[in-house]
Amino acid sequence: MAVLFGGRSAEHEISLLSARFVVEALDRDRYEPVLVGIDKEGRWLLQEEALLLGAARDPRLARLNAAMPEVTLATRPGAEGAAMLTPLSGSSTPADSAGSAGGAQASGIDVVFPVLHGPLGEDGSVQGLLELTGVPYVGSGVLGSAVGMDKDVMKRLLREAELPVLPHFTLRRSTWERDRAGWIDRVAALAEGGTPSRSAPIFVKPANLGSSVGIRRVTAPFEIEEAIEHAFEFDLKVVCEQGVPGAREIECAVLGDDEPIASIPGEIVIDHADGFYSYAAKYIDERGASIKIPADLDPAEVSTVQNLSLRVFRTLEASGLARVDFLMGEDRRLHVNEINTLPGFTAISMYPKLWEASGIPPRELVQRLIEIALDRGVRRRLLRTSAGLKPAPEST
Repeated sequence: MAVLFGGRSAEHEISLLSARFVVEALDRDRYEPVLVGIDKEGRWLLQEEALLLGAARDPRLARLNAAMPEVTLATRPGAEGAAMLTPLSGSSTPADSAGSAGGAQASGIDVVFPVLHGPLGEDGSVQGLLELTGVPYVGSGVLGSAVGMDKDVMKRLLREAELPVLPHFTLRRSTWERDRAGWIDRVAALAEGGTPSRSAPIFVKPANLGSSVGIRRVTAPFEIEEAIEHAFEFDLKVVCEQGVPGAREIECAVLGDDEPIASIPGEIVIDHADGFYSYAAKYIDERGASIKIPADLDPAEVSTVQNLSLRVFRTLEASGLARVDFLMGEDRRLHVNEINTLPGFTAISMYPKLWEASGIPPRELVQRLIEIALDRGVRRRLLRTSAGLKPAPEST
């Protein structure tokens, strides 16, 4: 099994921490992991398990070993859905680490676990490559991954499905540059969606990133322009969304394919100067946030969160796994914030914690995800790839 991690996005370091969790949870009697780290230049490098498992849990210290051999994945489908991972010409493995990195020889891959977060990993790009190879892989396909990554398209589809989403605008650089003052006024008007006693906060986000990278919480009009410019540093599209005063952050995990199941919901309790579940609150400040599982909800609210999560999962064509995030206002109304089709697997990540609290420990969770991928691979291989037309008669 190839475990893909790293990648070229701003979430590169978080991916390394997630890969560590997955590798630790693997059943070694059933799976032999081949670790492939994608560096920030896009090179696929074999990695040593000892280095990955011994890495620091602080994302600022997580690193790939750039001296390891570069490999490539053959795009021609192999037998029974297997794919070939081969070293590039001239790439060699240090003699003292060849065994622990899987060696520099070609490796047959039966299934891929892409533990990648953000663009060029979670957005359908890698999934498209894996589709070309024919190898089964964990997680959503090209479509589900793409719409799950793009907050603009995601929210349009959720609104079309009559799921509760908050008012928002989407900006592209050209429209922003043509009328900055006008857009600042429009974005500022989102604050009017608050309560009689306080305005709603506004969140300015890159459309195609996760882990709260590039997000700013805006509480005054003079902060809007800087927040938008900051988000444009990470993406070509920016989403400006109305927040919820006094919001609680509720999260629910989903597992499965055609018949998915939902976990018990959990809650993120924020105690950070950023005022929301920011990158720093998640990964840097150990006291920036705490997790409450189960969330403090009554039985009807638990059922509502679970049912909404399954509706979001199906609406966005997700598969395998996802985490659905909600905002709950002081009036206890729920709003869908987003779906995460490759949620984190770090030591503080909600997805595995929610399933463990729901009776599925990490090893069983990883096993189920792999089985879902393999089963989907078998079903896809049974699909016809020919129209079945009779060949035309030869001309005489």
